Amino acid sequence: MFIAALLLIIGLALLFMSGNWLVDGAVSLARALNLSSVVIGAVVLGFGTSAPELVVSTIAAWRGNPALGVGNIVGSNVANLTLILGSAGLITAVNLTPSVIRRQAPLSTISVALFALFVIDGRLSRTDGVILSALLIATIIYLVRAPSENLASSTDNEISTRRSLVKAISGLVGVLAGAQLAVTGATTLAEGWGVSGGFVGFSLVAVGTSLPELVTAIVAARRGETGLMIGNLFGSNIFNSLAVGGAMGLVGAGRINDPSLTRFGIGAMLVVVVLAYCLGVRKSRISRADALLLLGVYGLTTTILAVI
Repeated sequence: MFIAALLLIIGLALLFMSGNWLVDGAVSLARALNLSSVVIGAVVLGFGTSAPELVVSTIAAWRGNPALGVGNIVGSNVANLTLILGSAGLITAVNLTPSVIRRQAPLSTISVALFALFVIDGRLSRTDGVILSALLIATIIYLVRAPSENLASSTDNEISTRRSLVKAISGLVGVLAGAQLAVTGATTLAEGWGVSGGFVGFSLVAVGTSLPELVTAIVAARRGETGLMIGNLFGSNIFNSLAVGGAMGLVGAGRINDPSLTRFGIGAMLVVVVLAYCLGVRKSRISRADALLLLGVYGLTTTILAVI
């Protein structure tokens, strides 16, 4: 048990550091190429910060523990819009731009709902994986081609493209190694404690793999760059649901075998997504009162899933 806990801690720490390298490298490359803010926030950061979830969940499914992988997706989606958005909202009011309200927020909500529809029956097939992957490609094309409010400033004179590429690749390698350790440790702990892999994925692993989003959100909130931050969170949920869910299906996830996760966990995820969407769209901002509500919802959801 001690070794398993140590592996989990080391794996999550490696995921945290490597996720930062991957995000920093990816964003630097995007800015050097003068990509739009939509691409950086929703696509580049969304994909980069979802890389830990992608690797952890896919490895878990490949090893025959799809409940851990699905729990990780569900827990990460919930954490993004409660724990992380709530934490950022305590630092400063989070404003939602018209672009986020018109495109990213609805796409995020639809993506999460589609993922829930595919797994609520207790299994994730290869056909499901193909459909989710196809929807991911269509979503990326739509986001990239959609009109942008502004372009990221070119920083070719300040950024070394080669250095950014090396940093991104190093981050990806670290994410792969950290994911292996985290999945091994989490699976062993779940078996030793007698709790479901779904709960471990929803709680411990999801929080660990969401650390890049948490760090990005807090830094962005302190700098007042809330538009980029909220785009990252909605983009991350899109990639969690479509890319990670699709990858799990393609490797043959099969039966999830965790009714509490596929019933309460999925239901809680849908409630959280709709709640965050309504709070943000209602007045185009997340206030500190809204942030406290979201944090309370996260604590309540995790506690209920632990005891049912």
